Amino acid sequence: MDGTLVRSDGTVSDRSHEVLARLRANGVVLVGATGRGPRLIELTMRDLGPADYLVLAQGAHIYDTSGPVPVLLHAMTMPGASIARAVALVEAAIGPVQLAVEAGTAVNSPLWTDVGFVWPYPEPTETRPRAETLHGPLIKAFLMAETMSLDDLLAVCRRVIPPQLCEASSSGGMVELAPHGATKATGLAFVTDALGIDPGDVLVFGDMPNDVPMFAWAGHGVAVAGAHREVLAMADEVTGPADEDGVAAYLERLLDG
Repeated sequence: MDGTLVRSDGTVSDRSHEVLARLRANGVVLVGATGRGPRLIELTMRDLGPADYLVLAQGAHIYDTSGPVPVLLHAMTMPGASIARAVALVEAAIGPVQLAVEAGTAVNSPLWTDVGFVWPYPEPTETRPRAETLHGPLIKAFLMAETMSLDDLLAVCRRVIPPQLCEASSSGGMVELAPHGATKATGLAFVTDALGIDPGDVLVFGDMPNDVPMFAWAGHGVAVAGAHREVLAMADEVTGPADEDGVAAYLERLLDG
């Protein structure tokens, strides 16, 4: 969604909505796959428009959105203790990091953050002690390190965090930790398995490292211009940037052809 379909000003163009509607009218199953958690389902449904499914929280929450009310089909969480252990391993390697966690599923539930964690988006946050934020099941966690680039921090997380604790990825801005086994690829596979669709018949678009698993899984992957190098290395094709409606332009060529 963000950086692929959603433009840098936070909007989705009428052109993009029109071509997505044409897809569904032609019988194509439309799925939104995003790092956004269930607390942002209303925003995601608005940005994507009418769609068949949503794969949220890096694949941890899956909804059927084909009817008037979203229906939760699958949900995963991870113990707060797993995130505590993951953060401890990262901090042992590089020093202090800043942490935010996502625990609530209600629309616009606040993130719980460390003191000084600056969330760059307009959603609500609450500052809480780590011992409190890491108590109970979590949907996602977010890490930032003032002294490291995002790519370097992601590399450290991938190196020191055992996969059985959580999945480390990034959708831009910070490292995201999701439940073990939750990726956009597993989320999409849940949908295609239910529908009897072969992964080879799936077309995906993306721009950031959290899109890499679904690019490896799907039959055809299209990166938007300016995508992260990991995505560009996996892409079968590259379309225009999000700010120039690159996804819409690509789909228009398919449909008009």
